[in-house]
Amino acid sequence: MKLVFVRHGDPDYVHDSLTEKGKREAEILSERIAKLDVRDFYCSPLGRAQETAAACLSKIGRTAVTHDWLREFPGYVIDEQTGHRRIPWDFMPGDWTKKPKLYDKYLWLTEPIMQTGDVEEVYTRVCDGIDTLLESYGYVRDGGMYRTKQGNEDTLVFFCHLGITFAIMSHLIGLSPLMLWQGFFVAPTSVTTVVTEERVPGEVFFRCTGLGDISHLYEAGEPASKSGFFEESRLIEK
Repeated sequence: MKLVFVRHGDPDYVHDSLTEKGKREAEILSERIAKLDVRDFYCSPLGRAQETAAACLSKIGRTAVTHDWLREFPGYVIDEQTGHRRIPWDFMPGDWTKKPKLYDKYLWLTEPIMQTGDVEEVYTRVCDGIDTLLESYGYVRDGGMYRTKQGNEDTLVFFCHLGITFAIMSHLIGLSPLMLWQGFFVAPTSVTTVVTEERVPGEVFFRCTGLGDISHLYEAGEPASKSGFFEESRLIEK
């Protein structure tokens, strides 16, 4: 089985839609998606993902099933300095790297900062969502892997977001999501591919074969968007 995660086009976050650049990116992406042999499409309920999906699916006369657990990761923590809510995947390196538990796939949720909000509840809901979906295709979660009576070559495409893609991948391949959230970036309309591998019949693990691919944008001469990438802060000497 192949899972293809597509990040939405360049976003207008204020209006939860695509910018004009995002619309161009989605149109370019549609040519790539149209060439895939896809069994089913799934989509986040948020506007920027829905708009990206519509640009692709209208071209091939297909529709997508919308799942709420595919929305951008909505969990929150309480900021240690301000006491306000904040997203759990935007920490400064000088802060999160001093918290060893955040590196660990078994312990990251026990780090005190992760206990201040609803991250565990949301992450569990996301993991249950993807596991329930995979079970409907014959892949049943068993500890840190999956089991199947009969594997398949189906391709599923998910139109969603950076944060939620990494949350799902962390569950599939057994990593703390902090390592993906803080250490990797996927640009708007990028394509990330994860496939099943059965080295022992019936025993399944997932492997990432492509992360954040934007070759379709390069081929069309469309610059990649940096939306979601934390720009560096430099001191300018006078």
